[in-house]
Amino acid sequence: MTNINLPGPATAALLARHPLLQGLPPGLLPEVVAGLLRGASPLRAEPGQVLFGEGDEAFHYLLVESGQAEVVRYGYNGDERVFRVFEPGQLIAEAAMFMPHGRYPMQARARSPLLAWRLCRHQLHDACRRWPDLALKLLAALSKNLYDQVNKVDWMTSSSAPERLANYLMGLRERQGSTVTLPLSQRQLAAHLGIRAETLSRLLNDWQTQGYVSGKRRQWAVQDPAYLARLATTAKRPF
Repeated sequence: MTNINLPGPATAALLARHPLLQGLPPGLLPEVVAGLLRGASPLRAEPGQVLFGEGDEAFHYLLVESGQAEVVRYGYNGDERVFRVFEPGQLIAEAAMFMPHGRYPMQARARSPLLAWRLCRHQLHDACRRWPDLALKLLAALSKNLYDQVNKVDWMTSSSAPERLANYLMGLRERQGSTVTLPLSQRQLAAHLGIRAETLSRLLNDWQTQGYVSGKRRQWAVQDPAYLARLATTAKRPF
């Protein structure tokens, strides 16, 4: 009988498919996965439940098995900003396992009924020492995230509100198809894009009137991808 408090073969297979582990020698992969899952414990949460708080000691990172989670941070004025939504198969806060202050820089909470696995910080550190290829993969992933954030800051300080929204919608379209579901509320999306909620609402209404998009609330169809692609072009980097 399978112990539901221990990660089973399905969880191991989910972790093995993570990009962090891609490219490792096939014969080594099961050993690395087993090492990372050693000491893991399940975390079940209902929508809105906090998984860890900003400033909490970062002893674990999370592997999402089912449901969705989001990481958020509150500004000095109390406004909430959602930085990212996590889906099954993704890791949350693996970078926090290496921060010198040893604390989570953001809050994570469940967006839907969630099953995740708490993976131990010390097991990740041990795995990086034992398998340098894993450490290099992790370093490459962290470097890419840093590069993406530099590009995002540059984009946010030099782009217009229509360009930011077009770039965001085209990114969703690449992943979801011509009909997209916004993972954030419109107020959260406006904060994510660095624009006013009223500006976002006006843009969507104007674009719907002109036939570029159609929909309401979180469900939208991109009717004129060529128009949005032209607006989003300046967000593309040559490498």
